[in-house]
Amino acid sequence: MPRLFLEQYLQKDYDFALMAELMRHVEDAINRLSEGRIYQAYNAAPAAPTGTTVSYQVGDFVRNSNPIELGSVGSKYIIFGFLCIAAGTPGTWRELRCPTGN
Repeated sequence: MPRLFLEQYLQKDYDFALMAELMRHVEDAINRLSEGRIYQAYNAAPAAPTGTTVSYQVGDFVRNSNPIELGSVGSKYIIFGFLCIAAGTPGTWRELRCPTGN
């Protein structure tokens, strides 16, 4: 979750999806201004972001919410998450793998 989280203040009589999207853009802009470049961390299904509504920055991190052991015997690993290495919508992402020793 970003440092500034405004979604909790949304009223039920507004179009929640539209207002939540607008709030995410405001949060993103404010978070990037507050202390220089601040990365954001999210939890997500085991895949890098692919959407076209959020602009990601270098250093943003998405945790894998469903890690499973992958690979072949002797070189098994889990995908810990995904790191943004080039800013954009959706940005360029790389897997962060952790070897399990199996």
